[in-house]
Amino acid sequence: MNDLLSDGNSAEPGSAQVNIDQRQFIASLTTGQRKRLSTKSDLHGLAHLAVHFGAIAGLSALIGFRVPFWPVLMLPLGVLIIFLFTALHETIHQTAFKSMWLNNVVARTCGFLIVLPAGWFRFFHFAHHRHTQDPENDPELASNKPETVLQYIIHVSGIPVWIGHFRTIFKNAAGRCDDDFVPVSARGKVQREALGLLACYLLIATVSVITGSPVLLHIWVIPVILGQPFLRLYLLAEHGRCPFVANMFENSRTTFTNFLMRRLAWNMPYHAEHHAVPTIPFYRLPELHVLTRTHLQQTEAGYARFHGKYLRNIGGPYGQPPVSVDKLG
Repeated sequence: MNDLLSDGNSAEPGSAQVNIDQRQFIASLTTGQRKRLSTKSDLHGLAHLAVHFGAIAGLSALIGFRVPFWPVLMLPLGVLIIFLFTALHETIHQTAFKSMWLNNVVARTCGFLIVLPAGWFRFFHFAHHRHTQDPENDPELASNKPETVLQYIIHVSGIPVWIGHFRTIFKNAAGRCDDDFVPVSARGKVQREALGLLACYLLIATVSVITGSPVLLHIWVIPVILGQPFLRLYLLAEHGRCPFVANMFENSRTTFTNFLMRRLAWNMPYHAEHHAVPTIPFYRLPELHVLTRTHLQQTEAGYARFHGKYLRNIGGPYGQPPVSVDKLG
């Protein structure tokens, strides 16, 4: 996951920020800026989705036809599939597309493919936005971030997240959802969602066993297991070792990376920008970055550099390295 800086961003350590929070920033925007930045588009969303799913379909076809060295293709396919998490994330915000039905259909499709129920995750993620880096209320902090090298290896392996996903689905399906962030009135809907997912997975598994076809193992199950560590590495940079404060420019990290990584992640490396104004569509985040970049207090010049610092300072206090506030042009 080596990354190259792009868009003229400098990686030179320094300080160019003006210490305001997201509320002050939003108040400073003009009516024209707010209107332009918040405009949604089916066209932009569909174009991005077509490239993402097109790449998945292309690699799946090559594996299905067993081209030479086809097993090697399962890794990039897995990365593409597991990074549908970022498409799911964008669609539950209802900002990937202008049409609500498109957001809902794509969210459920992506959630199905990565074994993460979209409806339940929406409640989880909105609680994360309301209580970002609040140890008492942010559901992302219910499981501690890695504080030892062993914990880091286990975390990056993806094993805990798979256990968590299936535990959530089975618990919800049994009508035992007790998550504080899920309203009582919505728990029946969450249960039906989980039951529907389990029924679909069981049907697919049954058909695969009856037909004796290993194709789904090769184009879905094994690839997502191989791809999950890359998503864990990516997600850890969003808030890992950021301080427990309310300011979104300080509790969320923007990671400067190359075009392909930004495209794969639906521009979510601009993560502090997203948390500052979560109603902005993904394709407007580079524009938002231009307006926010002097206020960012947690940035890093690439994912490899972030993880190098994380491992060197593992177990250190939050708000300390790895933190790099870069001087931006």
